[in-house]
Amino acid sequence: MGEQPGRIDHSTAEDEHSWTEQIEIAGSELVDRTKELIEEGNVRRLIIRNQSDEVLLEVPLTTGVAVGGVMTLIAPVLAALGAMAALLTHVKVEIVRTERKAEELPDPQER
Repeated sequence: MGEQPGRIDHSTAEDEHSWTEQIEIAGSELVDRTKELIEEGNVRRLIIRNQSDEVLLEVPLTTGVAVGGVMTLIAPVLAALGAMAALLTHVKVEIVRTERKAEELPDPQER
């Protein structure tokens, strides 16, 4: 599998695979895009950076928690993101995702 620009693969455990993506968005889209990412469920961490690549906010997320519960816990962070979005024109969002590896199927020729 080839690597895509802006995507870095990491191994965290034998049954889990994680990778990092980086997107650039307008400050006005920050809160809405963050909500979308959280609802996807496979996002482990969000790192918000300014155009100079300085970390403004790092949001660790727990996988496997119900979306409603996550939104309740993350509401203060979303309020802070809204305040930051008013001051910033563009931000970089680094998204660390995880995915469980599918169990490898046996090779049919090994029978």
